[in-house]
Amino acid sequence: MPQLAFVGSSSTDDELLLVRRASDSGWELPGGRLEPGENPVPGLRREIDEETGLDVAVDEPVHTVAWRNDAGRDRFGVYYCCSTTDREVSLSAEHTTAEWTRPGVARRRLSDPQARGVERVMERSVSTL
Repeated sequence: MPQLAFVGSSSTDDELLLVRRASDSGWELPGGRLEPGENPVPGLRREIDEETGLDVAVDEPVHTVAWRNDAGRDRFGVYYCCSTTDREVSLSAEHTTAEWTRPGVARRRLSDPQARGVERVMERSVSTL
């Protein structure tokens, strides 16, 4: 199943939400995997709600990427731009910390595939000005 990620911001600030994994303390974008037969947009909204308690508006996909993870497994990710007016995060047990942060900080903390998703959102934002 493809992995979906939330690359987005609150509607009042140009900040991105990062969450810190409980398993290895690494930072990531909220998101997850689709259930069999699940449509991407409802699946992404479900994953974000489960991980953060946030209700988000999902825009179009901004980036796709394929990579091999540290365990040697092939992965495919689709990154969507999402937005929310809520900044109050309620974390699941999968994560220990949530932080709204500027795009430059987010890119430095994230894995290369996720950092590229953030870059695509920033490129899109600049091109629509």
